[in-house]
Amino acid sequence: MKIYLDTIGCRLNQSEIETMARQFSGAGHEIVASAEMAEMAVVNTCAVTNEAAADSRGRIRQIARAGVNEIVATGCWATLQPRQANDLPGVLRVIANDRKDHLVADVLNLPHESFDLEPISRQPLPGLHRRTRAFIKVQDGCDNHCTFCITTIARGAGRSRPVADVILDIQSALDGGAKEIVLTGVHLGSWGYDFGMHLRGLIETILRETDVPRLRLSSLEPWDLNADFFSLWGSSWALSTRLMPHLHLPLQSGCESTLRRMARRTTPDSFRELVSTAREVMPGVAITTDLIAGFPGETDEEIAESLKFVKEMNFAGGHIFTYSPRPGTGAAKMKGQI
Repeated sequence: MKIYLDTIGCRLNQSEIETMARQFSGAGHEIVASAEMAEMAVVNTCAVTNEAAADSRGRIRQIARAGVNEIVATGCWATLQPRQANDLPGVLRVIANDRKDHLVADVLNLPHESFDLEPISRQPLPGLHRRTRAFIKVQDGCDNHCTFCITTIARGAGRSRPVADVILDIQSALDGGAKEIVLTGVHLGSWGYDFGMHLRGLIETILRETDVPRLRLSSLEPWDLNADFFSLWGSSWALSTRLMPHLHLPLQSGCESTLRRMARRTTPDSFRELVSTAREVMPGVAITTDLIAGFPGETDEEIAESLKFVKEMNFAGGHIFTYSPRPGTGAAKMKGQI
C-alpha cells in the first residue's frame, strides 16, 4: 500500500511521523511524497494555537481533495476534537495521542510486538520531508501547568523513554544516513525525572555510545537547567563540537507580572542569570526563544517592560506568537482578553 504521511506543528510531531514511516516501511508498505500518489494518509495534527488547529483541518481536507479516502487523523487537535476530526472528509479513523505509539500496528492490524523485535533503519521521508536531520523523541507529556498551554491536556503527564530505546532510535537514524540528531519532547528538560536521572546523563550516554556527528537539543524550559548542565559543552565528549552550541529557552514574556499570570516557573531575573551563565561557559552560544504577545490583561506598560528585557537578552532569534485562547486552559477564562 502507498502511504502519505504529513505533520503540522512541533518537532515532536515530526519525530513521531518519522517513526511511523519506519514502521510502515518495515511492514512492507511504500511511503510516497504526495497525497496524489497515496492510497492512505496519516496526518499528525497540532492544537497549540487556533491557527495550528485550522491548519490541521485544512491539511486533512486538502489530502481528501487529492483523492485519498482513507485518512487517519492523530495528534493533539484530533485528540482534543475527535468528533470534528472524524467528520472531516476522507477520515477513516481517529487515533488519540495515548494510542499514537501503536498507530501503525492498529491500522495494519498487527501485533504491537511486531516493531519491537529489532530496530528498523531510518529512511528520510520523500518529498518536502527529505532531510539528513533526524528528530528523536525522548520524552512526552508535561507536568507544568502554564495557563496558556493546551499541550498538557492533549499529551498528558510527563514520561521519559528509556536510555536503551533512545540509543536504538539514534543508531537506526545514523544507519539511515542522518548527520544530525535533534532530541525532542514536550518538556525535554524533564527527561529522567520519572526514574531518577537528568537530561545531562542522557546526553553524555549518547555522545559516549554513538558516533553521532552533530547532536542538537530542542526547546528547554529554563527552570530545568543550571551551571552544571552547561558544562557539557566543555566536556571531553563534546570537544569535537558534536554538541551544537544552541539553546532554545522559551521566555514567553519579559514582564514579571505577565509571567505570574502565565504560571511560568521563571522570572526575568532568574532568566537573565541563566543566560549569563550559559554565555560565560559558551561565549559563542546561540540562544533563541518563544514569546507571546497580547496575553490576557497585558498592558502597554507590561509590553514595554517585556520588549526592554528582550532587547537586553540579545536573542539570536525567536518564535513570536499572538496569544491564542485555547478552550480548557486557565488563560482562556481570564479577564482582560485582548
